[in-house]
Amino acid sequence: MAFKLDHISAKNKREATSFDIDSLLKKEIKLFGDSFSNKKKEAFYLELNVLLSAGLTLKDGLLLLVDEQKKETDKKLIGSIVTLLIEGSSFSDAIKKHTEFSEYEYYSLKIGEETGTLQKISKELGAFYKRKNEQRRTIISALSYPLVVLFTAFLAVIFMLKFVVPMFANIFKQNNVELPWITKAIMSSSVFFQKYYLIGFVLVVLMSVFIILNKEKEWYRKFTSIIVMKIPFVGEFVRKIKIAQFTQAITLLTSAKIPLLTGIQLTKKMINYYPLQDALVHIEEDILLGKSLHESLRKYKVFDAKMVALIKVAGATNQNETIFQRLTDQYNEEIQHKSKMISATIEPFIILILGGIVAVILIAMYLPMFKLSTVIT
Repeated sequence: MAFKLDHISAKNKREATSFDIDSLLKKEIKLFGDSFSNKKKEAFYLELNVLLSAGLTLKDGLLLLVDEQKKETDKKLIGSIVTLLIEGSSFSDAIKKHTEFSEYEYYSLKIGEETGTLQKISKELGAFYKRKNEQRRTIISALSYPLVVLFTAFLAVIFMLKFVVPMFANIFKQNNVELPWITKAIMSSSVFFQKYYLIGFVLVVLMSVFIILNKEKEWYRKFTSIIVMKIPFVGEFVRKIKIAQFTQAITLLTSAKIPLLTGIQLTKKMINYYPLQDALVHIEEDILLGKSLHESLRKYKVFDAKMVALIKVAGATNQNETIFQRLTDQYNEEIQHKSKMISATIEPFIILILGGIVAVILIAMYLPMFKLSTVIT
């Protein structure tokens, strides 16, 4: 039997249509500012679970969490939730009134309240955001050192083209030294850089503005996802991360007894990855037509054969939560392995390429120096 968001209850239908889901979900992750970040959500839900497990009421647990917050904005946020509880609102309804929390969390907590499993759901939400934060740290760990090396070497090349090469060029010109072709090429590159580096800087700024203005548009997301998928190692790494986020989300929602179709509808709004979102749109349509999940997943390359096979087993044995949890663990292990492999592969590759560029510049500058020494003697 197929479900949609409005099939959870008639009341949920009215609530689901009374606000813009997309606008809420887009505010879930913010790197800067006073938003309630994923790291804070991890601590919030895990600490709430501990307090509820210790026998405290929801209101008393939240009051303790208010006292633990260091930022005044976080104190006000949780304090306003407590105020709404005192006024008679449910926890999920109080959460829904704050844009810092997503529709994903709202439905999970609502089901937890209706089924008496709020303690379990808070633990699952904490684990969900913990894995999400771990994935983010994994990406940063894999790419931070190569990017630092790349940036440093790039600055070194710019310094040489801007200051070192022109200095050698003046010496060669004053002494009428015959220059080899490689030196002429490097000097031409330096002259070109001197003339057009400001234009290059402006183009970089304009490109950044263009990306910011278009990053949420479908054509841009589709185009960039295609480009990323074609990058060796990186494309597969990104796909694994997004699939792991998908299985994590489904694991949480199925543990909260939310229908599978409802979980798909929620997660496709949360995971900003065009190939996955596009596939989930069509999978939702297939399920509404009566097709099984594994049959629908098989049509799209973003899902691998292992995942399709295990989900087929889950459908036959009615163990969706267990299978999706297993998939989540497997994908997280693969992500850890691939992050180390990418880091180990990219670092020497970048050092080799940029070291070669610096070496070419130095050789081009020192070759005429040997001729210059014979002229002077």
